[in-house]
Amino acid sequence: MVNPTIQRRRLGNALKRAREAAGKTQDEAARIIDSSASKISRLELGQSGIRQTDLTLLLDFYGVSGDDAEPLRELARAGRQRGRWSGYRNVIPDWFRQYLDLEADATEIRWYQPEVIPGILQTEPYIRALNLHTDTEDFERQISVRLERQEVIDQPDGPHLHLILSESALRRTLGNPPAMREQLIHLAALANRPNVTIQVFPFDAQTYETSSYNFILLRFGDEMASEVVYLETLTDADYLDGPDAVRAYTRLWERLTAAALGPVESRKFILRIADENRG
Repeated sequence: MVNPTIQRRRLGNALKRAREAAGKTQDEAARIIDSSASKISRLELGQSGIRQTDLTLLLDFYGVSGDDAEPLRELARAGRQRGRWSGYRNVIPDWFRQYLDLEADATEIRWYQPEVIPGILQTEPYIRALNLHTDTEDFERQISVRLERQEVIDQPDGPHLHLILSESALRRTLGNPPAMREQLIHLAALANRPNVTIQVFPFDAQTYETSSYNFILLRFGDEMASEVVYLETLTDADYLDGPDAVRAYTRLWERLTAAALGPVESRKFILRIADENRG
């Protein structure tokens, strides 16, 4: 079953297209439902649900009726259901639960990570070393979430995962060397899977192209026209789906991909660093 976050996002895309086709602004739409332009923006980004009464007002304002309106009403009803990760509200913030839902339903995930191994690829010892000073019951649940989300890689219809990791993420030892070696061997094993591509951005890459921050590009196939750029901070996250933002990050991704080692070279590189942690 497609999760509610995806349904809300599909509805948001449809409402945005309908508004633009009708030549209306977000401010004008906001006045129709006695709200703010920021509320319309959140609706169109799929970050919040919508009441059927407000949906009816907006559809009438956009000139959407009859058979064209019913699919949007269905999406609105589905978007109010609880998501897969709603049971972890006390240990996962809202802004990250939305990402987890999107991650689970993406058809392609392109991820640039310069400092640490991405959570979707972390082994349990690595997770514990990364959070060495955290020792609570909630932390045990956080570990469960991180390991559970990795199941998406094993699904027959799971996404293609393409990662670019900086060499510093591979060389920064978290925990003891044997635990780090286990993490790197796990990475190398995942790189052999047909739905996983891992590239390493080495220190001596012959390019000026780099990025000091991580970002994720999520694609959802033909069902959802626009892609999403996910940017995470310490206490919040941004979800960008504007054409200019997506285009800029896609171009940056392409330049980083070209500058990084190829998948075969990268796997050998990872195993070489793993060997250095043998002692």
